[in-house]
Formats: sequence, C-alpha cells, structure tokens
Amino acid sequence: MKLEIARGLFLLGALGIASLALAAWEQPRTEVLSAEHSGGQCPLPRIAKTAGVTQPDHQLLLFMFGMSQGMRPAS
Repeated sequence: MKLEIARGLFLLGALGIASLALAAWEQPRTEVLSAEHSGGQCPLPRIAKTAGVTQPDHQLLLFMFGMSQGMRPAS
C-alpha cells in the first residue's frame, strides 16, 4: 500500500472517530434544582437533619464557580 493511501485512510478514520465523539458528547446544562421540579429525585437524604439555616461557605462557592468556568482568559 502506498504511503499516500495509508495517510488518507488514517485521516478519514481520525475524522470519523472525531465526528462520532462529537455526536455522542453531551454537556450538562446549568440548572437550578428545586424540590418542586425534582422529577422523582430526592434533593436531600432522608436522614439529613434540618436543625437550622446554614450559611454557605462563600470561598467554596467562589472556588466552585471558578472551576466551572474552566481555563477561560479573564477579560
């Protein structure tokens, strides 16, 4: 087999695999979960105690927001 034919077949195979991966890729959307629209899912474990209102850790929330943004350049 000639080198040009092998390169062409490799390129077609790589493009086919990349297009198949792109078609199968499902990125989750950002949503706000609530108890009303749970869809049969329990938002909290049944043994979770609700002793009082807890305040969120703002540093953790900021860290999680930064991680969800990825490595985007700051502009």
